[in-house]
Amino acid sequence: MGDDGHVNAMEDDEASAAEQRGDIDIYPLRNYFFGSKEALLFKNEALADRVQRMNSNYAAYGLRTYVGAVLLVELFKHPHLLLLRLRNSIFKLPGGRLRPNESDLDGLRRKLSSKLSAIGASDASDWEIGECLGMWWRPDFETFDPHLSSNVKGAKECTKLFLVKLPENREFFVPKNLKLIAVPLCQIQKSHETYGPVISSIPQLLSKFSFNIIGT
Repeated sequence: MGDDGHVNAMEDDEASAAEQRGDIDIYPLRNYFFGSKEALLFKNEALADRVQRMNSNYAAYGLRTYVGAVLLVELFKHPHLLLLRLRNSIFKLPGGRLRPNESDLDGLRRKLSSKLSAIGASDASDWEIGECLGMWWRPDFETFDPHLSSNVKGAKECTKLFLVKLPENREFFVPKNLKLIAVPLCQIQKSHETYGPVISSIPQLLSKFSFNIIGT
């Protein structure tokens, strides 16, 4: 084996060992380019109409599954979570609802490309989706009261969070009516009312990992 092959093998072994230890490589926010694209259309409906629509979909297709991506970057030497902000007061993870019979990974790749990639880009396979960090079960659509237990009888919605590892560089293209922001994990953990029960639980879910902040 030549020198290049030996070096590549060593790098692969180191990456495999880091993954087994639960290490996450995080790159500086400045490494990424942020552009914009055409705004997304959101349904402007009253809460009662939305609940009725979701109940109708549940009756037709069964359990509704939402998948969200946990994307991490470094800023000021601390890990930050990338969130989509709508109208300055609504915060969401990049992701969305699965189509009927769509797998978790295929659906998350599709949603990440539609929310964060250039229009027409064929990079769905480029998203490196890791392990599922947690699952929440919602018993009804009238209130958002998710449970971590899978024993919720008659659950109508399941939310799954996946760790998505970012490369050293990437271009993000965000719809004009959304803003992609980086929020420190320490702030998220203290702001349950602002970010909701699922997003505010992410720092705790990530506590089993070690962060390798690279390039600072």
